[in-house]
Amino acid sequence: MSISSNWREYLAALSATLITAAAGTTVGWTSPTLPLLLDGDSPIPTTRDQASWIASLMILCSAVSPIPASYLADRIGTKKTLLLAAIPYIVGWVLVMLASNVLTIYASRLVSGLGYGIAYTAAPMYLGEIASDEVRGAMATLITVMSKFGILSQYLIGPYVSMLGLASFNIAIPILFVVTFTAMPESPYYFLKTKNPDEAERSLKKLRGKAYIRGELDSMTHLVNENMKEDSSWGDLFTVGGNRKGLIILMGIYFTQQFCGSTAFIAYAQEIFAAADGGLGASESCMLFGTVQLLTSALSSQLVDRLGRKPLLLVSSCGVGLSNLIIGAYFFMKHESSELVAAVRFIPIVVIPIFIFSYTIGLATVPFAITSEIFPTNIKSKATCVIQIFVALMTFAVTKLYQVVADGLGHYVAFWGFGALSLAGVAFILALLPETKGQSFASIQEKLYSKKKSVLKQSESLMGSTHFNI
Repeated sequence: MSISSNWREYLAALSATLITAAAGTTVGWTSPTLPLLLDGDSPIPTTRDQASWIASLMILCSAVSPIPASYLADRIGTKKTLLLAAIPYIVGWVLVMLASNVLTIYASRLVSGLGYGIAYTAAPMYLGEIASDEVRGAMATLITVMSKFGILSQYLIGPYVSMLGLASFNIAIPILFVVTFTAMPESPYYFLKTKNPDEAERSLKKLRGKAYIRGELDSMTHLVNENMKEDSSWGDLFTVGGNRKGLIILMGIYFTQQFCGSTAFIAYAQEIFAAADGGLGASESCMLFGTVQLLTSALSSQLVDRLGRKPLLLVSSCGVGLSNLIIGAYFFMKHESSELVAAVRFIPIVVIPIFIFSYTIGLATVPFAITSEIFPTNIKSKATCVIQIFVALMTFAVTKLYQVVADGLGHYVAFWGFGALSLAGVAFILALLPETKGQSFASIQEKLYSKKKSVLKQSESLMGSTHFNI
């Protein structure tokens, strides 16, 4: 299928992922704002410890909302759940506009974190369920593409406007999301789960247009009915072999994603570039950083359904691992000898873009594609919830501890640690990750849930009778 034949799906996906663009603004906001707050002429005097809490509180609070988000996704649908995520973002930016002290900024970050947790719980579910098999990976990576757009906007605008001006820009994104996404269809899987096949068919027709074929709905219905025969519990995530394997795979991938140092780069980009002193200004380096991220995430969205998930993740993990080790060595030389580092000042300019490219081509994008497709319907919301809580805690740990390690032991210790953990992720991906490129939900589940092979093969045969217009 081409984009031209899938434009309805992509339109719904682009509208849905405006909420992750809003998430990107909350993550990238700290990069231009923390130096302003820490400055001697700060409008809100802030200590370095307070700055680290401003950077990390949003992520910590995002661990709270995935549980209610997963409940709501099952009860009212992923579309309405995503719409609810806009409320905390809007409230958060209003608080920034009104802020006159650090406590108000803390409150804004905590509230925004609630929206972050809802968005990243529901968005992979919605995109995975509205997409055709051939483009499911590409559409899931739009979560990252739009998030990187939100981050880049902060790097481009933040250094040149006031806190009020930046917050005024940022609040427009969740408002635009609500205006556009209200018109988009709900997931057909939600209607099938709630025994409303007529609405499911209407939803699928809106998403497929002329490419709609009844056989696809039949295969969805069969798969959902089989998945929903057994009620799922939170304990099933850990006691059912396929669920447990899926959780281990995703936790390993997301652990590598966070502990490769990506979160520290995003939250403290301007400080890191200033400390590196690589010959390019901190603000300009951040713009380069954000631009490479956005362009690479767009490239990844085109490659994930062509090259596959596993190759991109392996290349990504190797690239960030080696880049971290080199950047760590540069900071070590800078710490030991200013004369020695003068001869290699080009290293940050060369290696940091390689790190950004490597991270974004795989670790930043592909995990969302895998999250959207690896679990059966009856357990998907609970699994996505657990994964999002895990990611939030890992992100908080990296964001909070990076500043502590960098200040106490040196930047080089942090980057060498990131490098070692990234390379450990390579071994994990090689050993455990199955390839899911272009496969139906039934085929993917057959790999993980061997006891259901006979049931899933029936569903697969139904899928085989479904043809799409190319």
